[in-house]
Amino acid sequence: MITKQYTIHSEKDLPKLASELLAFADGVKVILFYGEIGAGKTTFIKYICKKLAVTDTISSPTFSIINEYHGEQNRVFHVDLYRLKNIDEAIDIGIEDLLYSGAYAFIEWAELIAPMLPEEVIEVFLTATDHNTSREITFKKYN
Repeated sequence: MITKQYTIHSEKDLPKLASELLAFADGVKVILFYGEIGAGKTTFIKYICKKLAVTDTISSPTFSIINEYHGEQNRVFHVDLYRLKNIDEAIDIGIEDLLYSGAYAFIEWAELIAPMLPEEVIEVFLTATDHNTSREITFKKYN
């Protein structure tokens, strides 16, 4: 396992961190985001999408569950599984097709679909620290 850890103190740090994550991923396109509500998962994903030249408006898929964005060279799925109750609901929305589409898939609350994830994924853990003024962010890649 390869791990990188960062501490950020401002949203201004996210563009550089988004570049770091894409370099760390090195072509792996399924990226899982873990953290409490309000930890900054969607905000970080917005900056990653900007690095991928996504031209669409980026918003939280909390109610739609899946948002699809288009960039100059990339298709990106942003998935929020928080409201799903079980893996069958994930299958019903087509999560398997999305996971193996070759497009980027940024998935929040991925614990629900752990049995169906591809072997190569990147995990991103976000934790609010210092009275919610900074974030500890960890990237993990399994070999």
